[in-house]
Amino acid sequence: MKFILILLTALLLGGCAAQPTSPSDKAAYRQISMEEAVTMMAQESDYIILDVRRADEFASGHIPGAINVANESIGTAEIPELPDKNQLILVYCRSGNRSKQASQKLADLGYTNIVEFGGIIDWPGDIEK
Repeated sequence: MKFILILLTALLLGGCAAQPTSPSDKAAYRQISMEEAVTMMAQESDYIILDVRRADEFASGHIPGAINVANESIGTAEIPELPDKNQLILVYCRSGNRSKQASQKLADLGYTNIVEFGGIIDWPGDIEK
């Protein structure tokens, strides 16, 4: 009986232990603040600003130079608007929720240089319509 209790306790504790994960288990993206994004846009070149809101939201106003690929349209298929999977892609939405979702989807599709910076509601610059 004592042996069974020890065995059950060991199994229970072993089953609850967190399994280590390596960084390669899930593709990742970087998350930065709006201020860091503004600085990055001023210092970097050859990047894409990706607005992942719906087309009607994009049309109502977006960061100058941004392209629009709605989060809902990002799945498992290749994205014609984003042909270079190694290019720096700066991702935003309205508040930061959809941009996080889209960034993870892009990373899962093999994009290697994804930077998520939140929502246009915090954008300090001009808006283009």
